[in-house]
Amino acid sequence: MIKEFRLPDLGEGLTESEILSWKVAVGDTVALNQVIAEVETAKAVVELPSPFAGVITALHEQPGTVVEVGKPIVSFEVEGDDGAPSAGGPAPVETAKREPNLVGYGAVVEGSGRPARRARTFAAPVEPVETRAPVAPAVEPVETRAPAPAPAAERPRSTPPVRKLAKDLGVELTAVTGTGAGGLITRDDVRNFVGGGDLPTAARALAGAEAAGSTVSATPEQRETRTPIKGVRKLTAAAMVSSAFTAPHASEFLTVDVTPTMELLARLKAGRAFEGFKLTPLTLVAKALLIALRRQPSLNSRWDDANQEIVQYNYVNLGIAAATPRGLTVPNIKDAHSMSLAELSAALTALTETARAGKTSPAELSGGTISITNIGVFGIDAGTPILNPGEAAILAMGAVRKMPWEYKDEVALRQVMTLSLSFDHRLVDGEQGSRFLADIGAILADPGMVLAMV
Repeated sequence: MIKEFRLPDLGEGLTESEILSWKVAVGDTVALNQVIAEVETAKAVVELPSPFAGVITALHEQPGTVVEVGKPIVSFEVEGDDGAPSAGGPAPVETAKREPNLVGYGAVVEGSGRPARRARTFAAPVEPVETRAPVAPAVEPVETRAPAPAPAAERPRSTPPVRKLAKDLGVELTAVTGTGAGGLITRDDVRNFVGGGDLPTAARALAGAEAAGSTVSATPEQRETRTPIKGVRKLTAAAMVSSAFTAPHASEFLTVDVTPTMELLARLKAGRAFEGFKLTPLTLVAKALLIALRRQPSLNSRWDDANQEIVQYNYVNLGIAAATPRGLTVPNIKDAHSMSLAELSAALTALTETARAGKTSPAELSGGTISITNIGVFGIDAGTPILNPGEAAILAMGAVRKMPWEYKDEVALRQVMTLSLSFDHRLVDGEQGSRFLADIGAILADPGMVLAMV
């Protein structure tokens, strides 16, 4: 029998994803949970495992195509009963359960009292499954049935991006015929409706421009190149704008002599206890931040505007800003507060490698409570980082530089770093932010100060 696999919601209500590559071809035999494709959501690149064991019969979408959730992307031929109804029996209702091996892609809803969403054959409303009468072999044509007003009251099926496109073009979705799964209205349906001459020339031109924006293009003179805003870049831009215009940012700076910390780092690298671990200045700064949070917990909180509450976290999911080929991402280390230095080092290494490979999962990108950005790797000393949405603070660590510095009443060449802290002034007062930054600086200037803080 033939089974269709439809693009699932890969987390947090995402409405579409781009097919990056297929790992299989038509005719291939695949096993259950074998990776069949890579797709990019607005948050990350995700590997899609096969929900069936069988033979690939069709790949419905090409790499580079943006596909809406619910649209078929691949078909399988699998062994088993084809589910054909017995003569005169009721029409089959899809009850096969899908393996819950994908984020947001569980079993089909059964017996919920709602009719299954399918391509409509009749103008009359469909009754719930529990009370539906058996379907006779012959069906009366639509033209001979009495008109029923119920379908006109149903909202056309479409996704939020399609509804926005229709609104921009002045299109009433009730006038558009959907060609997607179960009558879903797609972008192409809206564009085709506009292109058919039903709207003014200006609207048709706007639709054409929107369609043309789906690929990278250049002007005839090659004076500029246009790249569609989508995927990680689109999500990052929306998050940064939301953060900048929602949370009142305050920033503070502290330049620290971190020579003792760099000397400690060299000793740890040479010791057997950390053999095989990738220790970096980021590892020690992250540990210092986690220790300082115990004394200033307000920097590990969230402003809940809907409930008018301040949410204090009793755990730390430490976000690490990572530059990837697809843009900036901020995956986080879950429960970093409970990790030893060795565990934190291993988690940082795994997080960085996964992010650079573009394999960060949606779960790793959500739920952060406070973040660090290492601008020092680019040779930058200081900056004013923007808060990750929903977090109270972000720390930027600058480059470690050898500079003339006052040391024991003399000028000496020391290793110096500038720390930049931005915080949400609704949650964190200036005193709390200053003490937090000072605590981190004190630890980095003299790691032995940890004994006095914990």
